[in-house]
Amino acid sequence: MTSTLNRPRVTDAVAPDAPVRTPRQDPPRVARASWLRRHGASLAWLLPVLAVAAVVQSLNMAGSPQRIDDEGTYVAQAWAVQNLGELAHYTYWYDHPPVGWLQISAYTALTGAFSRYSIAVLAGREAMVFFTVVAVALLWMLARKVGLGRVAASAAALVFAVSPLAVQFHRTVYLDNVATPWLLAAFLFALSRRHQLAGYAAASASFGIAVLSKETYLLALPFLAWTMFRGADKSTRRYTLSIAASLLVLIGLSYVALAAVKGELLPGAGRVSLLEGITFQLGTRESSGSVFDTGSLFFATVSQWWQLDQVLIVLGAAASVVGLFLKRVRPIAAMMVFLIAFMFRPGGYLPVPYVIMLLPFAALLVAAVSESAVTTWRARHASRGTTAVRRTGSVAWIAVSVAAVIAIVPLWSTQLRGFFLSDLDAPMRDAQGWISDNVPKDSRLLVDDAMWVDLVDDGFARDNVIWFYKLDTDGAVQAQSPNGWRDSDFIVTTESVRTSGGSSAGIQSALDNSSVVASFGTGDQTVDIRRIDSDGAAQAATDADTAAAARSQVGAELAQNPSLQVSGVFRQALEDGRIDPRAVIVLGQLASTGAVTVADPQALPGESEGLFRQLVVTPADGQTVDGLAAWIEGLGATYAPESVTPVDDGLLVTFSALPPDGILG
Repeated sequence: MTSTLNRPRVTDAVAPDAPVRTPRQDPPRVARASWLRRHGASLAWLLPVLAVAAVVQSLNMAGSPQRIDDEGTYVAQAWAVQNLGELAHYTYWYDHPPVGWLQISAYTALTGAFSRYSIAVLAGREAMVFFTVVAVALLWMLARKVGLGRVAASAAALVFAVSPLAVQFHRTVYLDNVATPWLLAAFLFALSRRHQLAGYAAASASFGIAVLSKETYLLALPFLAWTMFRGADKSTRRYTLSIAASLLVLIGLSYVALAAVKGELLPGAGRVSLLEGITFQLGTRESSGSVFDTGSLFFATVSQWWQLDQVLIVLGAAASVVGLFLKRVRPIAAMMVFLIAFMFRPGGYLPVPYVIMLLPFAALLVAAVSESAVTTWRARHASRGTTAVRRTGSVAWIAVSVAAVIAIVPLWSTQLRGFFLSDLDAPMRDAQGWISDNVPKDSRLLVDDAMWVDLVDDGFARDNVIWFYKLDTDGAVQAQSPNGWRDSDFIVTTESVRTSGGSSAGIQSALDNSSVVASFGTGDQTVDIRRIDSDGAAQAATDADTAAAARSQVGAELAQNPSLQVSGVFRQALEDGRIDPRAVIVLGQLASTGAVTVADPQALPGESEGLFRQLVVTPADGQTVDGLAAWIEGLGATYAPESVTPVDDGLLVTFSALPPDGILG
């Protein structure tokens, strides 16, 4: 009889085919943990750099630099895509492919950026922060892809993010900033080893988008092709390169197809054309001149770059030459040498933002050469074989790099402090505020494009806010302005208008036949609001002299009235004809009713050279402030002030900025 102790219990029996239970696992969580283990060290280096880039680009982006016409144009075009369903706020004439501002429009639409800012350009600048941070990440990955260590890759990305030269141009709404991430992605994909066909196709697609974002990036094509050719698997090289080339051609042809579908491929009467746009950009555009001509656009552009960051310019150019001797970055170094040489071609045009294309590769080459120099120096001390030339070169580069770092600290500190603390855009904001408060909404304005969207949003009719460049270059605008500049009421002058407006006969005539009514800022940041005299400058000067003489005569008579209790400063302003004629009439009537005290006149912001139109009036002889206010508000429409506000024991009386003509006869 078998003992029950030797027989297994039913509860302990295991069926032969039963599955073995293992601890429950979450595949996505395991995958994430595995990915973090592999890339944790890289993220520890990259994420702080991205954070620094985002902060540096965002901090005080509304204050510095001052808005310029170009970024206003790209933002207005992005706004037009989103709000008008059109490629541009004016006739699109193929000056640049539209993919760049289509991406800006996509960003602002997806994030609601336009609704977050009262100044439209700031929505575009926010988009630039996004594109720059993406470019920093791609540069870091590209540096790793060409064999740089994490320290060198992080140094390259950091230089690209915080160099004052980079901050100036990355903050500005340029199409180049949109194209840069795509170009970096193209080189990154071109270095693919696994899944090479997909990588090369992605490289072509990325490069195509880069070129359709900013056409000058086409200059990088030979060097991208070189990178792909030398990295291609020999057994499939012909196939992969053919596919990549075909895809790039198809992307390029999409731009041609756009023009063809719109019937604007070839020139024709009364229409723009792709051929004319290309001809202008490549052939007929005015040359920038020579770097040796201190009055040329070339000299001004390069001088601006130089003032922002001499160290990176010198070190980047030197690293481009040295990089030719480093196999892993040779195509990029050759591209940099070519792009620098291309700037100096005779009779060529040098775009101000051209440097944006150079910045990431300059930073990459500086890091690559520096890492190579340190490696060579370490090899020498570790008794590993290196040539005398390489040892000498490494020591020299390390010495130059140390000197550069020493120079960078005070240079970058000063420049970055300016970006973080200065408010260079205040004159633009103040000018827009003055226009909004004082210019009738039915007025016709010639403006810098940087404020076009804001003025349209403020209530001015779209057709009445005219980008100054379009006055005599756009048929649609010319049709709306049969009398040219004479059909406009005001012209707002910025540095862009002052430097570029001279090439337009209409704008120059508007400037010559206008007078300043308000001015904000100093130097290059000055913004003037000028009232256009449609009858011409000579007649306007005669009328102004007549009006000034009338104000002076009536003012001198009023100054003798004993009931008007004013200081010598106010009396002199009356005699000089500096008091608004409506104020003169009102004060004369007030003085006839009894004694009245008026404080010294103070000019409103931007109007220091104009008439005093704001007064502080204190009643006397038993009259109350409320009674005085009621009396002033009962004046007829011609003399009624814009506002009457109680202050202390008197009234702040403000008249509108543009008095009617002929009040004093």
